[in-house]
Amino acid sequence: MSNIENIVARRPAESSQQSLPTLHVEDRDGIVHELEAVEGWRLMEILRDHGVGMVNTCGGALACAECHVVLDAESARRVPPPREEEVEKLDELPMLYENSRLSCQIIWSDEMSGLRLKLAQET
Repeated sequence: MSNIENIVARRPAESSQQSLPTLHVEDRDGIVHELEAVEGWRLMEILRDHGVGMVNTCGGALACAECHVVLDAESARRVPPPREEEVEKLDELPMLYENSRLSCQIIWSDEMSGLRLKLAQET
């Protein structure tokens, strides 16, 4: 059982009308995954623990940009803006999109439930 599965399993029982916080991710093959997310985790960690295409060689130290994702327009408005260090690392990428972000720099909060993103194509 992954770390995220352990944490989700320990959560108190939710009423049937409340849903768990979810993240919608389109992988590099075009398959959309609905992932349960944990408050306070980096998006990169959530993706990695669910086995959805995250190698993250640098572990979130802004050294590799392997955790490059593209948020849909609505989701981009719902996350904090990138800091200068993230923008500088994104500028090093050969392919950049309007809502490109590094998933290691976005900390999940349950208010983000429903967030939609795509894994950027490997370069």
